[in-house]
Amino acid sequence: MASTFADVFTEMAVLLLLATVIGAIGVRLRQPLIVAFIAVGILVGPSVFGWVSANDQVDLLAKLGIALLLFVVGLKLDLHIIRSMGLVALATGLGQVFFTSVVGYFIAIALGMTPVTALYVAVALTFSSTIIIVKLLSDKREVDTLHGRIAIGFLIVQDIVVVLVMIGLAALGEAADAADAAALGREAVEVLIKGGLFIAAIGLLMRYVLTPLLHQLARSRELLVLFAIAWAVALGAAGGYLGFSKEVGAFLAGVSLASTPYREAIGARLVSLRDFLLLFFFIDLGAGLELAVLGAQVVPAIILSLFVLIGNPLIVMTILGAMGYRKRTGFLAGLTVAQISEFSLILGALGLSLGHIDADTMGLITLVGLITISTSTYMILYSHLLYERISPWLDLFERKQAHREEAQDRNTQENGYDVILFGLGRFGTRIARQLRLRGYRVLGVDFDPDLVRRQEGHGYAVRYGDAEDPEFLTTLPLRQVRWVLSSLREMPVNLALLHGLRDHGYSGRVAVTAHSLQNVEQLKSAGADQVLVPYADAATEAVDNLFGVSGKQPSGVGDRNNAKDVT
Repeated sequence: MASTFADVFTEMAVLLLLATVIGAIGVRLRQPLIVAFIAVGILVGPSVFGWVSANDQVDLLAKLGIALLLFVVGLKLDLHIIRSMGLVALATGLGQVFFTSVVGYFIAIALGMTPVTALYVAVALTFSSTIIIVKLLSDKREVDTLHGRIAIGFLIVQDIVVVLVMIGLAALGEAADAADAAALGREAVEVLIKGGLFIAAIGLLMRYVLTPLLHQLARSRELLVLFAIAWAVALGAAGGYLGFSKEVGAFLAGVSLASTPYREAIGARLVSLRDFLLLFFFIDLGAGLELAVLGAQVVPAIILSLFVLIGNPLIVMTILGAMGYRKRTGFLAGLTVAQISEFSLILGALGLSLGHIDADTMGLITLVGLITISTSTYMILYSHLLYERISPWLDLFERKQAHREEAQDRNTQENGYDVILFGLGRFGTRIARQLRLRGYRVLGVDFDPDLVRRQEGHGYAVRYGDAEDPEFLTTLPLRQVRWVLSSLREMPVNLALLHGLRDHGYSGRVAVTAHSLQNVEQLKSAGADQVLVPYADAATEAVDNLFGVSGKQPSGVGDRNNAKDVT
């Protein structure tokens, strides 16, 4: 490590403070933090201040951030998610990757790049940032819209493709060390055998070990998160030891937990840690760039950026229009691919480490990332205004009858939920039973794995999750439901739930539960439409059942009261 600071702790303090300041400026400019953090790396690198030239600690934290990023991507690889969007996610994701790669390759060749360099640049142009898009759609309350669900579906497909590409590149890098064809063949066979055994071992653990183990660990939130991090890092290390990349091992660790009922809770809890550690990857990336290199790549970067900003949305709009979606849906979904992602930068860094590309190409990819991420952010934020301006010119991207979108709308209405119920204890399960008897479609949520397991198969969907976790709320179909109910009596939990629903733009009604009448007004002030007080409500219902709703008293009771008054 070479640094102008006296110790690593001081250096980290300066990095974090500078990242906070630059990040705050970026937020004021409505820019994703990726742009701000790369700018921090450039500032502290040798091109500007020269505070950090090489730092093993930053590099280690950067690798942990990438491992957690791929672990969270693997967690999302639940076949039910992709299947819920069906053909559109697969066709749009693969179609956009293919056409962008082909067109981008020929543009790169026309710019004078070698075939290998052009291939890396073309592939880097195809991937869009799931992190940025989900954040922007969440801020705009559009995650549960049709174009939002389509975008998230094909972004997941993109993430799978980029992992497969990284696996292939890692294997290619290993095989490149072989001296002759025979050695190359042996290397390939060895990689296949080790990969097959690795995946088989993970499959056995998924089948017989991981779900019951997580069921025990889930009794403690902290232990569940600790195990998830340890599992991601351990399989990442195992992947590196077996000749694959550490990123592939971390991805498979996420896949191994994707089919468990705890994936949403784990993913939500790891988001903040993942974003914090990725800060160091972008700082490390920026610190390795030289302004002179970036300056020499301005013209090709502008050309490639225009292709990403305009060409990628046109490709998506063409595919969605051909599949029977309206031009508005195609346009709004298409804007989500108008930038390259953190995976593009990771892919470039991998190519640089393997010797497939040079620092100039890495600088070009980074510059394209800075241009497209910063520009597409405003395009997505003002997407509806843009659509109103150019809508008349988009008719060629729409069929006369948008049959698939109409069918998708009907399917969403038929298969959604009416009520999300937090808390599956005695009170909550009775509420769920009464709602189902009245024909309401219920999604139950609880953080107790035993309660979740006991309620499975009782006629309504259940999910493991935490009402206090605002990130978990983003995984719920809030746009579809009419009511959110909480049978939990803890005041802090209900206040956190109310604040989270408000921050996510939930427009339905909310009912929460209070332990006593003293908390009712505070909960209503926080946004509750109705507050349930079980003991008071039960007492009122008991009196109504005994004496009738009209309040008529049994004979003798009133006479005694009157006699007492007279006396």
